[in-house]
Amino acid sequence: MNHPYEPQSMSKSMSQSKISNQSSSQTNKNILLAIGGGIAAYKSADLIRRLKERGFDVRVVMSQSAKEFITPLTLQALSGYPVASDLLDTRAEAAMGHIELARWADLVIVAPATANLIARINAGMADELITTTCLATEAQIILCPAMNQQMYRNQATQDNLANLAKRGLRIWGPASGSQACGEIGPGRMLEPLDIVALTVQFFTPKLLAGHSLLLTAGPTREAIDPVRYISNHSSGKMGFAIAKAATDMGAEVTLICGPVNLATPAGVKRVDVISTRDMLEAVMSRVDNHDIFIGCAAVADYRVADVATDKIKKSSKDMQLALVRNPDILATVASHSPRPFTLGFAAETQDVERYAKDKLLRKKLDMIAANDVSNPELGFNADNNALKVIWAKGQKDLPPTDKQTLAGQLLAIVAERIAILKDDNK
Repeated sequence: MNHPYEPQSMSKSMSQSKISNQSSSQTNKNILLAIGGGIAAYKSADLIRRLKERGFDVRVVMSQSAKEFITPLTLQALSGYPVASDLLDTRAEAAMGHIELARWADLVIVAPATANLIARINAGMADELITTTCLATEAQIILCPAMNQQMYRNQATQDNLANLAKRGLRIWGPASGSQACGEIGPGRMLEPLDIVALTVQFFTPKLLAGHSLLLTAGPTREAIDPVRYISNHSSGKMGFAIAKAATDMGAEVTLICGPVNLATPAGVKRVDVISTRDMLEAVMSRVDNHDIFIGCAAVADYRVADVATDKIKKSSKDMQLALVRNPDILATVASHSPRPFTLGFAAETQDVERYAKDKLLRKKLDMIAANDVSNPELGFNADNNALKVIWAKGQKDLPPTDKQTLAGQLLAIVAERIAILKDDNK
């Protein structure tokens, strides 16, 4: 029977693990979660589950005091591996357990990182398993502080964090708010989903580093009178997923969106607009500062010729509205000089590829992403989507998946095409 910390079970040939890690941004990445002795330790159970949902392999080490807040058995059941807590464990040390853990990890996340644990890591102590593993690893170490607000504000804690940051450790958080002690202020550990999002961002290849992306998302609304408008079913989910993925890939992102009820992705500059003409003005006032433009918004092609100043009363069986053509944001950007790399979207209900190719040529785009919105499980308002990505001399089908994954796949193609065009223009 193999010991849980033997090389065969942990590294499965360390070289094979590292090679497989290079082939994926998340899957097969090894996360060592180090749990300190604070009340926020209860969040570690959800954190493990969320990390595993995203394809990470998670192992756990915990301090002795952490066992007072959550049991090793719970963490073992969630991670699928025995939990390590003793530095001088004869079974583990027969295979140099803490060294193997340190080598196995692609990322070490200390969460919660208590004031005591932060101080001992800063002092370079090797008095228990977590601090010893932090000394022995070459992986990036992340600290997620969690403590009373006064302890966090204390100059000793601030000096410790500043010194660790200078050494290259990263500090995620803390958040601010009500605390278990009843006080309010900074010191709350980040929520598990926030830590997972930062972890995904850490491992995402920075394919768009050095690029600035201008992106439109969501619907536009064209007023009929003060209480009515013309619009469409776009939720903005695909555009917001692209914004997040682009930020994760290292791009600077400006998101111009119509009326949607979505939270702004971290690091994204957001501009809210209502009508198509509002969106055009917002885009053209910013386009010169960006080298990539993605028109993901479902803009209204027409607007009411004469918007009523007062609510239109119901006075007859029929009502006629005169509509006029709205400006074409995508074509305007594509014909602008200097011209950014321009990607458009085509939401179709039939002959998807034919209409998309026509739009690509007619509007002189670099690339178009077409989707069939007649399928209620994909496209508008759905959490999943599928795309047919087309450019001048090629195309690629991206099969149905969640919009966040799809956004990353689409932007990988964009990064590849930009690199090819750059080489062609040398």
